[in-house]
Amino acid sequence: MESSAQGAVVVAISDGVLLLDIAGPVQVLHWAGHHVRFASPDGRPVRTDVGAPLGVECAITDLAGGIDTLIVPGYAAHERVSPALVQSVGAVAEGVRRIASVCTGAFVLAEAGLLDGHRATTHWLACADLAQRFPHVEVDPDAIYVRAGRIVTSAGVTAGIDMALALVEEDHGADLARSLAKHLVVFLRRPGGQSQFSVRNSVGTPRTDRLRHAVDSVVADLAADHSLAAMATRAALSERHLTRLFRKEIGMSPAQYVKHVRVEAARALLESGDDGVATVARHCGFGSEETMRRTFLELLGTTPTDYRRRFRSH
Repeated sequence: MESSAQGAVVVAISDGVLLLDIAGPVQVLHWAGHHVRFASPDGRPVRTDVGAPLGVECAITDLAGGIDTLIVPGYAAHERVSPALVQSVGAVAEGVRRIASVCTGAFVLAEAGLLDGHRATTHWLACADLAQRFPHVEVDPDAIYVRAGRIVTSAGVTAGIDMALALVEEDHGADLARSLAKHLVVFLRRPGGQSQFSVRNSVGTPRTDRLRHAVDSVVADLAADHSLAAMATRAALSERHLTRLFRKEIGMSPAQYVKHVRVEAARALLESGDDGVATVARHCGFGSEETMRRTFLELLGTTPTDYRRRFRSH
């Protein structure tokens, strides 16, 4: 079954492309009945990041006018985006019904100017770089995939499978997408976002001594009273001044900081410990299992029980 425009799905690649960024989405779309073709900037074969050779049919621009869905996989974060790939993608983009990137393939689209004014995502490790280099792109660091009109961007590596399933659902309906998800042994819509995989300790060391004392006191005793009034008293600052310092130096309110620290601590215990969820909740200062569940859903998009099931180390 072809896509609605009766055109091909074209995967635009160049040397160093991440093999898994290609394999996952292509398998999904192939099983859905799409005709998938591979093309490079000069029509020559390429080598993937693991050294495997990958043949192509032709140059990307040779297919101009006959592309329904253009997919741009990603590359290692340290690699420079191929100017020839950017030029080729930009040259055919206008006539394409739908353009999708996998992982750091978003940088190719951004370099081509295709993401300006749009919301987009990429691998969580590269989100800050994408936002800094392309200020006209609204980067969503937590989304698994983002649809902005005819452009779809996905998060890192296996998120390309999630995105491809969404494309199948869009073209062929939920039943086929659900069937393929079962066959692949993946979620049709995975719970939670990229924040589940982000680095720990994302908040830097505060410059102000009193603020540093306030944040250290939270980490030192998660179950203590960390209301705004209590933190302000410990820091010998007014509540208003403490709030200003938090927003200026940490980028969030005191209450938000306390939530994040407690969630980080709970994540570590859920991943490596055997204590029950209720015990973890009390130890980390949530007071109750239900409060921790609501906070996990708010910050991570998943419950503590589901988080432990998927991320525990033993």
